[in-house]
Amino acid sequence: MRVFIDLWWFFKREKRSYLLGILMLILVSILSLAPPYVVGVVVDAIVEETLTLEILMGWLGLLFLIGIACYMLRYVWRIMIFGASIRLARLLRNWLYEHFTNMSASFYQRYKTGDLMAHATNDIRAVQQTAGAGVLTLVDSLTMGGFVIVTMAVTISWELTLISLIPMPFMALLTSYYGSLLHKRFRKAQAAFSSLNDKVQESVSGIRVTKTFGQEQEDIESFKEESDDVVKKNLRVARVDALFDPTISLIIGISYFLAIFFGAGYVINGTITLGELTSFTIYLGLLIWPLLAFGWLFNIVERGRASYGRISELLAEKADITDEEATQSEPPQGEIDVWINSYHYNSDDPPALRNIDFTVKRGETLGVAGRTGSGKTTLMKLLMREEEGVTGHVKMDSKPLQEYTLDALRASISYVPQDQFLFSATIADNIAFPKPEASMADIMKVAKMAHVHHDIIGFKEGYDTVVGERGVTLSGGQKQRIAIARALLLDPEILIFDDSLSAVDAQTEESILETLRTERDGKTTIITAHRLSAIKHADLILILADGDIAEQGDHQSLMKRRGWYSQMYKQQQLESYVEKGGGMDGTRG
Repeated sequence: MRVFIDLWWFFKREKRSYLLGILMLILVSILSLAPPYVVGVVVDAIVEETLTLEILMGWLGLLFLIGIACYMLRYVWRIMIFGASIRLARLLRNWLYEHFTNMSASFYQRYKTGDLMAHATNDIRAVQQTAGAGVLTLVDSLTMGGFVIVTMAVTISWELTLISLIPMPFMALLTSYYGSLLHKRFRKAQAAFSSLNDKVQESVSGIRVTKTFGQEQEDIESFKEESDDVVKKNLRVARVDALFDPTISLIIGISYFLAIFFGAGYVINGTITLGELTSFTIYLGLLIWPLLAFGWLFNIVERGRASYGRISELLAEKADITDEEATQSEPPQGEIDVWINSYHYNSDDPPALRNIDFTVKRGETLGVAGRTGSGKTTLMKLLMREEEGVTGHVKMDSKPLQEYTLDALRASISYVPQDQFLFSATIADNIAFPKPEASMADIMKVAKMAHVHHDIIGFKEGYDTVVGERGVTLSGGQKQRIAIARALLLDPEILIFDDSLSAVDAQTEESILETLRTERDGKTTIITAHRLSAIKHADLILILADGDIAEQGDHQSLMKRRGWYSQMYKQQQLESYVEKGGGMDGTRG
């Protein structure tokens, strides 16, 4: 029953609902004791031939009133107890969602999306069951069972009551053993369900890749294996769950046998009347629900304990990036000063960045290039404080990033990643995501700046076109430009393009960059790119190699050095010229 202790904070919070609900349950239990007594009195009256129509109607009227009262009381306790459990589910769901939004990238490297979804659905449902049906079965089994046993012992025969209860300790031992088995197996079943969620989410997201490579059958087989594992583990739970009712029914059957066997003897020797034995057997029947409920209680609480443990472990995860040292709530204005002696993702790994030293004044453009894995994206993450822990410093407006609140820092930055994410909503809604109150004129303005306006109005529904999940109905270039428009809508002090022009053609790229130079005068822009034409206009260009700065300067100075930048730029220009159909002698080929 440890889960009830773990949830005590919530029971105190909802004490009014639970106290009122429990009071109603107790009243129902007390009123439920009346019908067996009435039956016993009527049976004795029949045996003694003293029953009249008037007496019978009086007892029937009492039973009718008790039935109406129980009906109303049951309605109230359901509203109170089940209503409170629904509020617990809402609270946990909100906590989890807020927790997810506050966690840094490393958290999502450790947990898969399907696993997090399982926590927010199945696990919360199991905890809700515990706070609702679990509380009901606990209170009802104890009150109803206790009242019935006391009534049997006090009003009929304590000796017969003790005899009838002889099998009960065996039931307690067996249900306790079943409960411990259930806890272990249910936790494994939930973990298997999380894994299946991961598989489904991954397969649906990557369906186009799966079809492209003709791996549909392999993916189906993989899903079947995951699904079979879920079924197997849940069947192991069901086998234990299935033991509760037969065990309790057997114990109840033995109790009935003992009650009738010894009770008949008590009737014969005059210790109790036939009506009292009839009432006793009906009371014994009333014990069936509390005992069954007690077995069901073990099932509910063990599931709830396993799920609450999984949720608690998740909520106990601490965010890597916090506002603990923050003193500045005003967004920085765009001057950047970086000196990184070294930065490691993990202490045992080689440095991802080292010897990085540069300064960007407000209004300047920084270009960053280098081979895949050279550290470009890592540098961007450090600038946005998605990662931290450098030996050295990363400053904006002469202040370390840790001095800015995360809200203030990110209010001054718009980021366009290489892998854009578009929501399954209209194009207008996707562009307006960071600023929902934006007018249609503002949305169209930034779409024109991103040179995607003509593409959008070419769709049948225009800006009201609903894109598929993750933007599957759009081309790569269209998704990139919509993501750029979304970033431009905030008119940020610092705009970061992380290789986010790779899917557009050279002419569109140049048009977008020219628009940015015109519209973002006095604001800082950072561009990482493989195509060097995207950064040739930058005030400062960094060439990274294995996490280190191999070259830096503007376009002219780097071309004069005849290093990697110069060679790569000339090669890319030649490739572009050949793609356009130019011959080696300058004529059309």
